[in-house]
Amino acid sequence: MDGIPTTMRAIDPDVPGGPEVLRVVQRPVPMPRVDEVLIRVVAAGVNRPDVLQRKGGYAPPPGAPSIPGLEVSGTIVAQGAEVAIDMTGQPVCALLAGGGYAEYV
Repeated sequence: MDGIPTTMRAIDPDVPGGPEVLRVVQRPVPMPRVDEVLIRVVAAGVNRPDVLQRKGGYAPPPGAPSIPGLEVSGTIVAQGAEVAIDMTGQPVCALLAGGGYAEYV
């Protein structure tokens, strides 16, 4: 993925708790699967499931990243081989299974 870094900043609490457990960490930039896109996140929403996940009361769905964040907006910067049309550069908003509190999702 040309021009995309290999690591990113993300918020990924390692223990449940209050807002003080939110910390910035380095994580690998996710690779889009064949039918997915990669979004460079500009803004992320904070919603009830995100708060419950931080407190330890909401487990991410199977296969979802440990990074909270179900809502983002940003720009598509890469896509998998089976995405039908070229969407690179398109602005988007998205609902996610998780991972929105990061620079890329």
